[in-house]
This record gives sequence, structure tokens and C-alpha cells, in this order.
Amino acid sequence: MCGIAGLVRTDGSELAPGASAVLGDMAAVLAHRGPDDERLALFGPVGFAFRRLAVVDPQGGAQPLVSDDGDLVLVVNGEIYNHRELAARLPGVRLRTRSDCEVLLHLYRAHGLRFLDDVQGMFALALWDRRRGRLLLGRDRFGVKPLFLHRDGERTAFASELKALFADPATPRSVDWYGALADPLLSATPVLTDAPPTSWFRDIEQVAPGTLLEIVPASGAVREHRYWSLPRPGAGPAAEERAAAATEGRTSADERTAAAFVAGYRELLESSVTACMAADAEIGVFLSGGIDSALVAAIAARTASVHTFTVLSGSTLANGDAEHAHRVAGRLGLPHHQVVFGPERVPDAEEWKRLLWLTETPLCGPEQWYKAELHRYARATRPDLKVILVGQGSDEFNGGYSVGIGGGEWQDFLGGLDQMARRRALHARPALAAWWEHGGPPLLSPRVLSDAVPGLFTDPYAGYVRGKYRDLQQYNCWHEDRTAAGSGTETRVPFLDHRIVELLARIPAALRATLLTDKRILRAAAAGILAPDIAERPKVPFFHGEGRRHAFRTVIAALARDGDALLEEALAAPGAREFLDADAARATLRALEADPEATHVEFLLRLVNLGLLETMAAGFRPAPLRPLELALPETLPVADWDAEADGIAERVAPRPPLDLDLVPAFREDVLLVHAAALDTPWLLLVDGAVEYVLDEDDDPAWLAFVRSMGEGRRLKEVLDRAGLPLEAVREVLLDVVGSGLVTLTPGTPDDSEAAGTAPSQEPA
Repeated sequence: MCGIAGLVRTDGSELAPGASAVLGDMAAVLAHRGPDDERLALFGPVGFAFRRLAVVDPQGGAQPLVSDDGDLVLVVNGEIYNHRELAARLPGVRLRTRSDCEVLLHLYRAHGLRFLDDVQGMFALALWDRRRGRLLLGRDRFGVKPLFLHRDGERTAFASELKALFADPATPRSVDWYGALADPLLSATPVLTDAPPTSWFRDIEQVAPGTLLEIVPASGAVREHRYWSLPRPGAGPAAEERAAAATEGRTSADERTAAAFVAGYRELLESSVTACMAADAEIGVFLSGGIDSALVAAIAARTASVHTFTVLSGSTLANGDAEHAHRVAGRLGLPHHQVVFGPERVPDAEEWKRLLWLTETPLCGPEQWYKAELHRYARATRPDLKVILVGQGSDEFNGGYSVGIGGGEWQDFLGGLDQMARRRALHARPALAAWWEHGGPPLLSPRVLSDAVPGLFTDPYAGYVRGKYRDLQQYNCWHEDRTAAGSGTETRVPFLDHRIVELLARIPAALRATLLTDKRILRAAAAGILAPDIAERPKVPFFHGEGRRHAFRTVIAALARDGDALLEEALAAPGAREFLDADAARATLRALEADPEATHVEFLLRLVNLGLLETMAAGFRPAPLRPLELALPETLPVADWDAEADGIAERVAPRPPLDLDLVPAFREDVLLVHAAALDTPWLLLVDGAVEYVLDEDDDPAWLAFVRSMGEGRRLKEVLDRAGLPLEAVREVLLDVVGSGLVTLTPGTPDDSEAAGTAPSQEPA
């Protein structure tokens, strides 16, 4: 993790004398990315700023790196994992440092614009070729490391982060509201799209992954050179190899058996994790409890006794992540840190705005907050720890979402992809939408839409993979980079090794169901490395799903804190006044306080984030990211999960005491209905829709309890009326109170109207 920035004149002139001050401001803004060193360098029309996090060769790896003859100047943010192998292939080359990046100078000298073809790593770079008079800006294949730029007719500014660009007075600071609101990630629209990622700001673009951008200062010419493209499943070199093999009467590489694919996958993943362990600093692992991070930790543990870190919250307790992470670390013999996020931990306005300014994206939410705090804890308690390994990028290419899209089987997944493909095509042909949305079966052939997005319906899975490639750039890699940078650490992503993705692309269509349904290839590769209960553990969302109310309550409390301070500041932004309905936003927050399960909390949060980003960018003054003056999160040491389960739950998700004088009542939009015509006659409706079926055979005590509620009866009276002891319904009652379906309020038997009860209804 480092920070790079620079300026280049594109009108044939040299940088003005004030360029040094601008570069100094850009470096200052990037200080959190590189706390170990700062360098500025000017070369006529080009100037560089560099902030270093010393991970490899702390003493000799300072940048910029300069060739022996002084013709080549290089700054790099990232890591070149196979630098030793690459250097060994260059005859007569002797490296002057142990830096992993120095080899890039020699590769460029030997291969020109093809110098990145064989590089394995994550990086963003700027290389000034003084003799040829060209500046190259480049990124790794998946966009793990960021690089933004702003271009006008005279000058180009580039930087690792948006806020470093804002230190350049010539860079605009205007949020692109319309573009942001139309982005499918922001609106959570299930549509297949591979549109270029947005920067969220007008006139600021990203250097595309797998690409070199060539800028010629003397003429202003700009050319793009793509050195790698995401392989299309079943197409490209693999298809050519199949054809050649058929002609020659042999078996092609991608016609291997499923077992051969699994073996190849395991070998590549082990190689990738081992490469990611190279560092002259301590390395840790974020352990979620799922197969992805567990497998990374297991392979990493062969090299070192890495420390592992897990979020312990109400959400990760409910979905089992925290427990499984504890068990994985124990089996591997790794030191484990359960970092606690209890209900009392709610970020205030200033803390949230700092996180948002760090991440620079309206998609900032609970996941980013958890991870930023995990990094802060890890770096503070382990000062030599500068690298964190994560399981990011596994789901996108291994079939991790195949169960959630469609219904569970591969054909269900493909059916879901067809619907997403149709939605995208209808964006291009909106006048035809009614024929698919009239309520009955579609009356038109899918071929009617096939020309709207050529190729999309031929293989929707290939379109899905391209969409996930975009998601990685716009969301996954973006926030992994920033949340780590806030604490001067570096995140490494072993699953985003291009060799792994290329192998997955070679899986023929006939084997996709076998290898990619529910990540079968990964689970099979984990056999013998992980215990079966971990290797076969179903995928669960990080903080969604069961227990999501805990994360959502934190967000809601943050938005409502100090008189809705965050919401009101966001609504005051110029773009928010134009695009948002302020009264509806305020009413939504009030409704969310009453129903923390509602998923549209994230919609409101994203709009608030946009408004806050606009305000902070407009008022930005170049300065380092301010330190977070808060106590570190606590940890909860756990020796025996089973024996300590009650204490763990009490710490992160304490349940309210049950006062027998409180009045239990359904929330206003909840109704208990007796439908005598049904075999199971009791239904719980939420906002008019059937949410739960209450079966007398399954839980007669709970049904008797809810039938006895109403008319302002206190808990003691409800229990007496149902003929039940409190222990018979305690756990279920606490669950529904925690979910918000039932409230417990002070009252008397005569306060039924004030208590907000909703009596059951008998059928007419």
C-alpha cells in the first residue's frame, strides 16, 4: 500500500513553478496510505508525488525508482508477487534493490508496452520514459489498486485517491448525481451490466484495469493499450485450443475432467496465497468464518502463525460467522481476535464522515465500517502488521451467487440470469417492457430483445461474469483498498490471481453445473485442507440475512443521532436539494426506527452519503486524513464457544429484561388473522402480506400467547390468560421483540389505545 500522484502538462510546456506546492498537497492528502516516506520529483512536463508504506525492502525500496541511465522514472502503488522469477528471465540484469517493483523498469526496457504481460500482482503505476517522451499510467488486471485522473486541454492530474485529485485546484469537485443514481450498484438493480465503473464525480475517470494509458506531453496525444482482458467463458484462446485439438485428434486443455480442474485450481490458489505471504512485515488474515477466508488462512498458516481477526456483532453471531471463525482459528492453531461491535457502538456524525471521506464512495455502509475498525484494531495492537489477507473475489468467479440467484440448482441460476439479461435489454427497448410486465406469461419471443444487447442472450453466464468484474472495480476492490489505507495497512486478495480466473474461464459449459454450482470447485479444492464442516458450510451474507437488524439498527441510530445530524447535513447539499425529497427522507428515517428489518435503510444511507460527499468535496482543503480519536474496539477472548455462548450473546446482542408489567403489542402494521378455511388457520400479516404461519402443532404455547395479547394487557395478564409460565415463551418473545414485530411498552390494563395493540381478527 502506497500513494502515488502526479501532474503532466499536455500542451508542450513544462510544469509551472507552483507545481511543487500542488504535488506537496497531493502527497499530504495521501499520507495515510504511506506513513513511512514521502518523495516529490519533477522532470520537465511531468511531476510525481509518492507516499510509501514500506512492506518489501524497507531500507532500499524508496521511490521514485530510476533506471541506471536516468531515462526511466517509476512510481508504483502495490506489489509484484513474481518479481524474482521475472528478474531471473532477464539476462544480464542486476537489481540494485530488493524492491519488488524495480523489475518493472527492466521489463519495460526489454519489452516496451508488453512489459506487464507476465506480471502477477496488484498495482497502479506511473512510468515516465524521458527518451521517448511518454508517460504511462497502468493498473493491474482487476483494479485492485486505484488510479484516478482528470484531464483538461492543458494538463492531466492523476492520483491513487479522489481527494488527492481535489488537492489540485484545476480538478472539479462536483458529484455526478444523475450518473450515481442511475448506477445499478447504488440502486441495487438486478441487471447484467458491464458499463465502465463510475468515479461518482464529474470529469474524473479511472484508468481501466489491465490497461496502460499512454500520454504524450509534447502533443497531448492519449492512447490506450490493453494488455489483458477478462476472458469470456467458453471463448477466446480456450475455444481456439478446442478447435485445434479436434483437428489434431487430441484432448484440449479445457476438456479435462472435473477432477483435473479441481487439482489445477488448488495448485494455483496455494501458489497465490504463498506469493501473497511475501513481505518484510507481519501479515494477518481477516477471518469471516466462511470457506473463502478459512482456506486462505489454512494455506497461509503453513508459512507463518498469522494473527486472525473477526467481527463479533449481533449479525455475525446470528449467522454463525463469528462461531465458525473461532473454530477455524482454533483448529489451525492461530492467534485469534474477536473484535466486538455491541449495540452501544454507534458512530457519530464526525466518525461517519471521516469513514465516508476515507472510502470516497456512496456505497459506504456497515461492511466498510466494520472492516475499517478491524484494520484500526489490528494495526494498533500489532504495530508491525502491515498486510492483511482477505477472501475477497472468490464468490464472483467461483459461482458464489449461483444459489442466491434463481433457487439453488444451476438451471435455476441460469433462469435468474435470463431475467437479469432481459431487464438490461429492456433498458435499451423500454417501449417493449409492457409485454413482459403485464402480469401473465411473456407473449413475445426473447429473440425480440436479442439485438438490443448483442450476445447477451447467447450466454448470459458470460454477461454475468463481466458484471461481477465491474462490481469488483466499483465496490469490492475499492473498499478493501480504502478501509485498509485508513490505518496504513495493505489488503491482499489471493483469489484475484489472473491465472485462477483464466482457469475458471476454461471450464466448458458442460462442466459449469458440476464445478460452479455453490462453489463446488472451491469446496472440492478445500478437501484435505479444511475440515468438511467448514468446506461445506453454506454461504451466508456478511451482515445481511439472519441478524441483519443488528447492523441496520446501527445505521439507523447513526442517521438519527444528534437530531438527525447526518441526514440534515446531507439534505442541505445543493445536489440533494435538487434530487431528493427531504420530507420523504425524514419520514423514511422515522419509519426505519420503527422497523429496523427494512432493507431500504441502505437506500436512504446511500443518498445521505452522496449529499455528504458533495458537501465535503466542495469545502475540502488539502490536509492529511485526521486521526480517529476514539478508543480501540474491544475484543472478547473466547476459549470454549459452547460453554461461553450465553456470555457472548449477552455482550454483543443483549436481550432486554422481561418486566411483567410491560404491555406486549404487535407493531401497527402487524396483524394476527384467523383463517378458518386453511389447514393452518393462523397467519401473521406484515403490511398486508403473509409473513408467518403459526401452527398449533409446532408451537402451541406461542400461538396461545399471541391470541391472548390485546386490549392493553400486561405481560403477566397475557401469560395468565394463556395459562403459560414465562419460560414457555421467553425465547420466542425476545426474538420477535428484537426483530421489531412486537413492542414492550409501559402501560395499564386501561391503556389499550396508547399501547398500539393490534387485536386478532376472526374471519367474517
